Amino acid sequence: MIVCSCNVLSDGAVRECLSPGPGCPRTPAQVYECLGCSPKCGRCARTIRAIMRSALGEAAAGDGGHACTTACASACSLVKVQAAEEVIAA
Repeated sequence: MIVCSCNVLSDGAVRECLSPGPGCPRTPAQVYECLGCSPKCGRCARTIRAIMRSALGEAAAGDGGHACTTACASACSLVKVQAAEEVIAA
């Protein structure tokens, strides 16, 4: 499925650039960079972020978080977003 019509990026392309660890993109802008393009209108950023959460959550083998190691989690924006969402949901 195409998630970014400006750059013609598919959900599969976004998932392919995500790999657990310190080199993993942390923001939609970093995903664009990884895929060799830049954001245009920005309407797809929310969808890309949702794909990132889903893909990295699946890679975390069911521990409820994403697959970052402890070493990179302190600077990871996904940890901060997940924590904020948990506060809002409570």
